[in-house]
Amino acid sequence: MQVILKENLKNLGNVGEIVSVKDGYARNYLIPKGLAINATTKNMKALEHEKRTILERARKLSNDAQTLASRLSEVTVTITAKAGEEEKLFGSVTSIDISNALKEKGFEIDKRKIVLLEPIKRLGLHNVIIKLHSEVTAELKVDVIREN
Repeated sequence: MQVILKENLKNLGNVGEIVSVKDGYARNYLIPKGLAINATTKNMKALEHEKRTILERARKLSNDAQTLASRLSEVTVTITAKAGEEEKLFGSVTSIDISNALKEKGFEIDKRKIVLLEPIKRLGLHNVIIKLHSEVTAELKVDVIREN
């Protein structure tokens, strides 16, 4: 089945491209999620206008993510946790903890966008990557301190 992509999809194509996919993949996933439309003659004619609006929206999302990334890079989040000897935590700091701490600072970041390369299990300052957009990431400073 021929479909026109409305968003960039990894391993499939970019916005506005006409790609061939299996019928079930198009009917059950791409079209219902709004990621693609059928490549009919009517839709092909509307493609040019649609392409401009999609690219404009993608550019706006990227710019918004870029702005948010610059704001996040200036922020340091402090999280208190129970710790034992040698500054080791009882448990670890999770992406949920970081997301909640960001909410307190006024940032609505989904926990799935927070990338922890390894669990935070020690007190101190840690750098955490936040994937805001497919091309934009931000680095956040997380300071883990001992709970009294």
